[in-house]
Amino acid sequence: MKQLRDFEQHLEHAIEWFWGFMPNLILALVIFFVGFWIVRLINRMVHRFFERKDYDPTLESFLQSFISIALKVLLFVVVVTQLGVKSSSLVAMVGAAGLAIGLALQGSLANFAGGVLILIFKPFKVGDWISAQGQEGSVKQISIFSTKLNTFGNQVAIIPNGQLSNGSIVNYNMENTRRDKFDVGVGYGSDIKKAKEILLQICADNPDILTDPIPEVYVGNLGDSSVDLTLRFWANNDVFWPAHFYVIEETKLRFDQAGIEIPFPQRVVHEGD
Repeated sequence: MKQLRDFEQHLEHAIEWFWGFMPNLILALVIFFVGFWIVRLINRMVHRFFERKDYDPTLESFLQSFISIALKVLLFVVVVTQLGVKSSSLVAMVGAAGLAIGLALQGSLANFAGGVLILIFKPFKVGDWISAQGQEGSVKQISIFSTKLNTFGNQVAIIPNGQLSNGSIVNYNMENTRRDKFDVGVGYGSDIKKAKEILLQICADNPDILTDPIPEVYVGNLGDSSVDLTLRFWANNDVFWPAHFYVIEETKLRFDQAGIEIPFPQRVVHEGD
């Protein structure tokens, strides 16, 4: 009988605690859902603000990610406090959890620091074509932990900011112009001076190829079966690849018209007696 009375007393205490805790729980749920809606609303307002002010897209994507995470952490603290957790206990708990999480997520903290360094020193920005960490593509988004590249094949490559900030980066868009180097071999019996004139004329006929600095042609090497010519020219970034492919195609067409041979490997088969 005593055990039954003890059970009834514990059950009554549990029911009393539950009904006393219910208002806090309901209010915490209301705060959570309303707060989450407010966070989404603030994120949309921040996005619209950056669109109107025409800020750097790199800064926009980074700050949007940071503001979103900071607001969600703040909402979590408010909800937990409403459930009855004291501020001093919450601070101690957050401190202990922060230490444990910091040790477990050293890589994530390094990525966050890398994102800050990228934002400060700006080795690239959204829209730049870069090569880094074995990947090459157009910068699609810079968040607080990683950077997304849109590759040539339209895949998305995600690179952690820690590795990106500590590794080598080639930014193809930092300068307005680029220099191209095109190598082509001609036969030893061909007129080298005429071949050089044709290459320079190809450059002169294309308005996308800059005249300052002027295009240059050199004899780069005397190979086993060809005289190797090297053409160097400059073009603006936005028309670099059309100019590059134009030079290749026109070289083949005009060399054929001028009777200039471009040697290629051949196999000669002799019939036996």
